[in-house]
Parts: sequence; structure tokens; C-alpha cells
Amino acid sequence: MSETGTAATVETVAPGLPPAPGAEHHPALDLANSAIALPGGQFLDSLGTPFGANQWLLDHGLAPADAGLQEICAARLRSLREQVRVLLAAQVGGHPAPATALAAVNDALTRVPTAAPLGWDSVRGMHRTAPHPVDQIVDQALGILAADAADLLTGPDAERLTACPSSPCNRYLLRAGRRHWCSVRCGDRARAARAYARRTQTPAD
Repeated sequence: MSETGTAATVETVAPGLPPAPGAEHHPALDLANSAIALPGGQFLDSLGTPFGANQWLLDHGLAPADAGLQEICAARLRSLREQVRVLLAAQVGGHPAPATALAAVNDALTRVPTAAPLGWDSVRGMHRTAPHPVDQIVDQALGILAADAADLLTGPDAERLTACPSSPCNRYLLRAGRRHWCSVRCGDRARAARAYARRTQTPAD
């Protein structure tokens, strides 16, 4: 199932939620957290529309404001997000990395061309081909994000990677000291839930 599943999705940016710890150094972590689960079965999806996806890339220095992303490009970004989340979940849970997720990240890593390929048609004959400018932008962005995901999963920060334990939050973060919540809001919600559970426990006979 996708991150949004069948829940209601609000196509907007996260209101007032700061980036999760570690996301300032790892854009792939911010990509993984770009669809945020909220109480009530709703999601905030920063990549839910082409405009939102373009803005997200712009905010991360990966595309110009006038890149003109279409839905097919936004869908490619969301697809990489899903696969990165699969790999983060495997890392946090100590499970084998699924082959399909590895293949998706590796595909993104190898799509950035190092040279224009050779083509032929009846008008121009032999010529060097170039992808559509928007495709170039998206390929470059996906390659950078995939490389960062690979660095995160194989570098020293991998040991600090964890999932926010405050339900229904679905964000990942890098632990820092004793902090293991993605935000103050999640920490407060979890503490409130524990306090409520203690108050409602039936005393033992």
C-alpha cells in the first residue's frame, strides 16, 4: 500500500512542522517525510501535485521555480519516496532490504547521463540526443536524492536512524542524545497518551 493508502490526503505542505532531526543534512530523509500522517487518518503530502513537487524541489535546491513539472514527474518523485521509505523501514527494523526498493534507488542513481547518447533520424542523420529539459531536471534530482539515501543507509548516521514512535506519525529521524521524537508536538502527544493510559488503568485487586 502507498503511504497515503485510502486515507484522506490533504495536498499541501506541513503546517508548522519543522524538519525531522537529521533532515537538514539528508534531503533523502526529508523526501521520506514529505507525506506526513496526521490524527484522523489524514495525510499532508508535499508532493501530491506537480506544483507541490516543483516547490519541494525548489526548496531543496534541486529545480528552478519555472521547471514546469507535470504529473508524471511528480509521480516519479513520489515513487522514489515510497522506495526510500521501504529501505529506511528495513534499516530501522533490522530486516533485509527488499530487492525492488534497491533496484529503484539504483535506477535513479544511474539515470543521470554523463554524456549525450548517439541517435539517428532521416532528417538529421547521426546526431547527439538530449533528453527533455524537465526530464533532465527530474533525473538529476532523483539521482541526488538516491545518492543521499545510499549515503544515509551506509554511513555513520545509519546507526542513529529511527522511526518516530508517536502514533500516528510516520516520520523518520536521526536520534540525538535521548531525543527520539521527530518534533516537540509528537513528544507532547506521546507523553499525554502515556499519562492518559496511567490514569485510566484499572487498579489491581
